[in-house]
Amino acid sequence: MTASPTVRRRRIARELRQLRERAGMTLDIAARQLDMSKSNLSRIENAQIGIKPRDVRAALALYQVTGSDAEALIEIARGAQQRGWWQHYSDVLPEWFEFYVGLEAEAATLRTYEAEAVPGLLQTEAYAREIYRLTAGEDDLDRKVAARMRRQDVLRGEQPVELSVVLNEAVLLRRVTDRAVMVGQLSHLETVAQLPNVTIQVLPFDAGGHPAMNSPYVLLTFADAADAAVVYLENLSTGLALEEAAQVRSYSLVHERLCHLALDPTASLVRLKEASRHFT
Repeated sequence: MTASPTVRRRRIARELRQLRERAGMTLDIAARQLDMSKSNLSRIENAQIGIKPRDVRAALALYQVTGSDAEALIEIARGAQQRGWWQHYSDVLPEWFEFYVGLEAEAATLRTYEAEAVPGLLQTEAYAREIYRLTAGEDDLDRKVAARMRRQDVLRGEQPVELSVVLNEAVLLRRVTDRAVMVGQLSHLETVAQLPNVTIQVLPFDAGGHPAMNSPYVLLTFADAADAAVVYLENLSTGLALEEAAQVRSYSLVHERLCHLALDPTASLVRLKEASRHFT
């Protein structure tokens, strides 16, 4: 059973869409039978809005799903109505980013490439505070940083996420704040790299061109095979989740290529130490 309400809502959405299609019903027909608008049913099936357990039960009856299969889906729908910890930060987290954090909280593996800044999961509090100042201003800094620090819980615990990070060498050398904070951030990367579930690789400048030059990304997979992998892309004002199998496969190949081009984890640790000396 998935723990994140975001992942549960996504599971219910996919299941209802597939069941409707198997029943040979169009959105129009199903929506009329369920006494809801076509647009609402479409948004439910695309995980844009949630659905109450009683409405899930009605949909399952319409699609002739009964017994233990129906009860299992209704139980997932109940879980989808719970509140994730990140929803307590909805005053400072945009809705589109709350969706990502809900996925991140349940992910079994995260594979990511960053070109300019240390990924949020690996940032120190001081570094995160400066990144927020540079990109979003001074408003609600404490709350934003607190949410970012809370996200890092996924790296530790009974079932920590398996994290593979490729960092452009520029991330290590770009001074975004004072020297002491940069040294502390690089030291933190060295420490986190020792965790058995974390792999950090540095993509050196002399590796030349590479297939992710246009876009940093996060590729998330989940322990339950019923929860399909997601590629998450982000810019200054929104995030985009790609879920098509071909898209996920494409980014998986990109990440494999970047890992091949990057320094291995041991050499990357040496490079982190060298970068730290650059700021001392």
